[in-house]
Amino acid sequence: MSNELIPQNHAEYGEIISIIERARENAFRAVNRELISMYWEIGNYVSDKIKRDGWGKSVVKDFSQYIQSQFLGIRGFSPQNIWRMKQFYETYCDNAKLSTLSREISWSNNVHIMMGAKNDEAREFYLLLAQKNNYTARELERQMDSRLFERTMISDEKNKLFIAKSPGLVALRNNYVLEFLDIPASHKEAELRKAIISNLRDFILEFGKDFSLVG
Repeated sequence: MSNELIPQNHAEYGEIISIIERARENAFRAVNRELISMYWEIGNYVSDKIKRDGWGKSVVKDFSQYIQSQFLGIRGFSPQNIWRMKQFYETYCDNAKLSTLSREISWSNNVHIMMGAKNDEAREFYLLLAQKNNYTARELERQMDSRLFERTMISDEKNKLFIAKSPGLVALRNNYVLEFLDIPASHKEAELRKAIISNLRDFILEFGKDFSLVG
């Protein structure tokens, strides 16, 4: 019989699990960057063809069908998505910083940001938000539908006032949006804490995935 001891709770395997998870995440990010880079190059190609050779809807549709005939079962090359690739390239081609950030998030999130953000400042805000919190398309859409960027810009000074008056909350970042607490500007710290507890679910959602409640 073997004398080796097998861990009863498998806790000793935790480090290996972490290694596997990191490798899988790195692989996913690498594949995603390549996908976004491919969409960028196709968008560049189509944009140039439209300007130089007068490509229109019928040519793009034919182009889409040709790609799909060459790679049976391939997804993501509908005429609508090819037009989005063109828009993607033209949106970021003159902004190296944002074009680099765009490769760190999924295509679905890039589409949401292209369609919903009105300027480069808003695009950068949501690109960083999606990257930092690893948002799904639905989670990012929720934040954009709530006009998080606009509310953050408007409420920045208000948030600084909240933090200054509440030493116990110094860990709050300026861009956490707390209007949903519905408390008066001249509040007491006890009122702020009570409002946070009463609205805990929304409060945690404003913090994002990196938030943990301790104690």
